[in-house]
Amino acid sequence: MSIWGRTLRVATTTGFAAVFLAALGIEAVAIAQTWGVRYWLAGGSAAVVVCVLALVRRQRAWATVAGLGIAGLAIAAARVFHLPTEPGPAMALALAVLVGSAVRALPAGSAGVLAAGGLAVVCGAYFAARPQSSGASGVVAMNAAAWLGAVAVGLALRQLDGQAVITAEKVRRNERLELARELHDVVAHHVTGMLIQAQAAQLVARKNPGQVAESLTGIEAAGTEALRAMRRVVGLLRDTDDAPPASAGPEQMSLLVERFNRQGPPVRLRMPEQSDPWPPEVTSTVYRIVREALTNVACHAPHARGVTVTVDQNPSGVTVEVADDAPPGPARAAHRSGYGLIGMRERVETLGGTLHTGPRADAGWSVLATLPFHDRRSR
Repeated sequence: MSIWGRTLRVATTTGFAAVFLAALGIEAVAIAQTWGVRYWLAGGSAAVVVCVLALVRRQRAWATVAGLGIAGLAIAAARVFHLPTEPGPAMALALAVLVGSAVRALPAGSAGVLAAGGLAVVCGAYFAARPQSSGASGVVAMNAAAWLGAVAVGLALRQLDGQAVITAEKVRRNERLELARELHDVVAHHVTGMLIQAQAAQLVARKNPGQVAESLTGIEAAGTEALRAMRRVVGLLRDTDDAPPASAGPEQMSLLVERFNRQGPPVRLRMPEQSDPWPPEVTSTVYRIVREALTNVACHAPHARGVTVTVDQNPSGVTVEVADDAPPGPARAAHRSGYGLIGMRERVETLGGTLHTGPRADAGWSVLATLPFHDRRSR
């Protein structure tokens, strides 16, 4: 889980805890003023346990089953020992969290069973309530409203989660489709070179047979490079209109930065002054990362004063970083798990690299990718 995900989880849990504590306090005061505080102890203890289950809910199914079971026991105890109607406000809220979480995350069958269990608790509270009991009808109505709200919110979030999964899978599929059109370009490049060298070897063989071995070595190297590229991206298919050029070198990168400068913050491009040729799939991936990162800056960090694109090469691979200096804001925070990031990560990890994104220490956002050079001699 990312740092943003952990922060959101902690904030959500803290908010629920505050609401539960407030409900427990209100419930205790209300019962103490009407029935007496000792009448709250049994129901209050059960409510505390269910609230803890709702806050933890690591095992949603078992936590929900346990919460519903405790609620059923509380209803029975209230009826037998002439206690206030249960579940009270705190337990009703906790049950709503458990049922809503189960409806959202569990398989359809399990979610339906647990939602029915929540409805059974509401019906149990209705039939167990004594007509002459103070506030009984209000407690039953509150439980019914909490159950309805939990099911409605759980179903809505379940649908949103399903749409997000479908969209993410579509992004991954499109990225794979894009990668493998590059496979065609890579293999065609190497096969063309092999054909030229083979034709040259035939001519050399007639005049100087001793040099044939050198030509065959070149053909072997080209074939090895083609196989190596195919192993990395074979099986990935692509069909997109906005594809990076097959040889997105420094000239293409400069044009990309120049286009961005017309519509976004100024960009400073740092490229290696002299570098060995990169594999075509690495070259196009660097181009794609820079393009996607600059697009994100234009959409989600329009107040950035500047952007720095740094491309560096070392013996083991290429490193590319796109960093802006925009102040933090809700738009950028909400974009942390966008679908463009999914596509970039899919591409980088397919090539055996790593991708890190997140806020910088001082200000702004950084996208950092490392793409390795594989041993060209490997087969």
